[in-house]
Amino acid sequence: MEHAVSTDRDPAAVEEAEPVPVPETEPADTDADTDIGADTDTDADTDAPSGTAEPKAAEPEVSEAAAELAAQRELRERIERRKAEKEGPIAAGTKLSGQAADLLAAVRAMESGAPVDPSLLARAAPVRTPAPAPVPDRAPVPARPAAPAAPGRAAEAPPEAMAAVRGVLGEGGAPEALAGQLCAALGERAADALRANPWLLLAVPGVRPEQADGFARALLGAACGPGDERRAAALVGRLLERAALRGHTALDASSVRTALAGHAVPDPDEAVRHAVAEGAVLVFREGADDLGADDFEADGFESGDSEETAEEPHGTDGTGAADGGGAGDAPPAPVLLGLDRYALAEESLADGLARLVKTARETSGAARGGAAWAEAAAGAPSPSAAELIRAVADHGLVLHTGGEAARAEPVALAAAARALGLRAVVAAHSENGRARLDPAGGAGTGVVTVAGLLAGAEGPGRDADGAFALDLLVVLDAPQLDVETAAMLVESLPDGGRLVLSGDPGVLWSAGAGRVFADLLAAGVCPRVASRTPDPGPLGELVSGIGAGELAPVEAPGKEVVIVPVRDAGEAVHRAVQLVAESVPRAFGVAAGETQVITVGHGGPCGTRALNAALKQRLNPGPGAFGGFDPGDRVAYVPAPGRALQGAVVSADAEGLRLDCAGTPVVVARDRVERAVRHGWALTAHQAAGMRWPAAVVVLPGDAAQGLNRPWVYTAFSRGDRHLSVVHGVDQALARAVTDIPSEERTTRLRPLLTALLAPVAVPQG
Repeated sequence: MEHAVSTDRDPAAVEEAEPVPVPETEPADTDADTDIGADTDTDADTDAPSGTAEPKAAEPEVSEAAAELAAQRELRERIERRKAEKEGPIAAGTKLSGQAADLLAAVRAMESGAPVDPSLLARAAPVRTPAPAPVPDRAPVPARPAAPAAPGRAAEAPPEAMAAVRGVLGEGGAPEALAGQLCAALGERAADALRANPWLLLAVPGVRPEQADGFARALLGAACGPGDERRAAALVGRLLERAALRGHTALDASSVRTALAGHAVPDPDEAVRHAVAEGAVLVFREGADDLGADDFEADGFESGDSEETAEEPHGTDGTGAADGGGAGDAPPAPVLLGLDRYALAEESLADGLARLVKTARETSGAARGGAAWAEAAAGAPSPSAAELIRAVADHGLVLHTGGEAARAEPVALAAAARALGLRAVVAAHSENGRARLDPAGGAGTGVVTVAGLLAGAEGPGRDADGAFALDLLVVLDAPQLDVETAAMLVESLPDGGRLVLSGDPGVLWSAGAGRVFADLLAAGVCPRVASRTPDPGPLGELVSGIGAGELAPVEAPGKEVVIVPVRDAGEAVHRAVQLVAESVPRAFGVAAGETQVITVGHGGPCGTRALNAALKQRLNPGPGAFGGFDPGDRVAYVPAPGRALQGAVVSADAEGLRLDCAGTPVVVARDRVERAVRHGWALTAHQAAGMRWPAAVVVLPGDAAQGLNRPWVYTAFSRGDRHLSVVHGVDQALARAVTDIPSEERTTRLRPLLTALLAPVAVPQG
């Protein structure tokens, strides 16, 4: 990147500092910008994508982690019921089966005013944020509940159930420490389930197929083989769960077959067919009738082999699965496999968005106060804000794109709506994002966090029907919305309500499954207002060029952008610490605690672990008395996958590690500290998305090249408001990432679902 901005081996005239000791770490996991708790097959980290939202951590009742485990347990129970009942018909909605179909049928019945069979809702029983009043006519969305639980607290299984599971694990030679996670995933009868199907051990994140095979051989002996149907079903489910960690809501069936062949499954076709028949996965082809296990061959499932690698099946393309289903010579849409939780979330989200669009049309124009909206637009602070106000006046769903400076436009929209007497709320992805708009903490301004709004801890609450008591919801940082969170938000909006999704389309997508904002932009079923307000200064110019695929030279006379070339990982860590502790504070008056270090992965000589160890030694040295932490340590706490809280260590006691997260006291149980808390001076770009700091130091060692693409560089380089330092050791790989690698692909179904429900709109795009 030397051609992009001037370089300075000692930025801001910094003098040489003594080298900072760097602890030895495992090989770099630079190809996966992931966070705490993931299921991986490498010897590096087992970290799940963590995103950046920062919910209020002390008010919850049911943790997301516990809810997700409960959902897995419910899935296993449903599969067992289907085994006993598979000869009978299953009431279902379009393209769905089992619980997903039941819930979708209930949703559609309620929306049409038809009577609903109460047994449909009784069978589903998903966990949902409690409303202040009963919800007689609104079907719940089986997504991750927004109300997180008391941090660090997980429901404990009965002692006898734990003891039984430990016994089975001991017989199979597996660690007894897995008992708690298995009980949470499989229920109180986990021991019986595990004995009947040892491959259910794969329900525990981090367990590899070969480990589950060894466990099964110990329990089943000669009855165990690679073609066992139980093994195949468990492997299919695991492949789809791992795909969801990479953002896919479904996978091409051919790539799943190839992956199964890589695990020595002798008949991958029959294995997938069995998994579908057992209800472990669902099968889709957009534009076709319901598909079942017997429809694969007739519908083209047998045709075409994937050449993708066995362990990591990829999606079809980044625009959704149905792009190939046109007329003429176009190839047919691929057959997709998916888990019912994501299938239902996408169906529910598409239906909910269509509901908002259609109910807005019924009350458009003069009935919605057209003259008042026109007057509000005339008084808008910028032309883009005025255009956004006019679009919202006549549409129930509007998209708004722009950078950091453009965030003022949807905020101005909300203020104008409130002046018209409407109940308007602005929801940011993280506490950091809210603070950038409202340093006072949201008092009287209508700025909340998405997590706080869903939990009922922030915002106007819910009405008697369980919907948000508001008329306009503006969601900032919309690219960070995963499909389940988006479905919960949309399902909670009342008929006739307006929804504005605003964000920068150049940043990394959500840590959770889906690419909601990108799919909506591609579908073209609602107005889009593209802001004409650029981010200012050399940083804004640099990031704008990256978004366009160019690493262009910028003039930075005030040292707003500094490139620090390095030769190796040791020098990279040394320079990063020097920048945070000395150079940036001296040159810009930015304290070390207000500078964020960003790197590609957690492991390796320049991962977050190594950087945090060196930064701790320099900024807050101590013995690590509390499980490696000391009072004053800066930390990143992940209460559930896809959510991260920044905070500082206060103390520790018998209950656990006590943190201060943006003024909210949090207690992390002792047995969760190792998995859920990391030092936070250095983060990954996925963790940093949706947040900004006065200064950012991006560390790019030589082995980081394979983890770079344009959204990663765009996100990392745009995290600093006043200053960006790039510790640069990747040579030309940085420029290639910006120009040649636009994004990673994700397979989703939302776009074709939307285009099937809504017609494209012809509205000027700014």
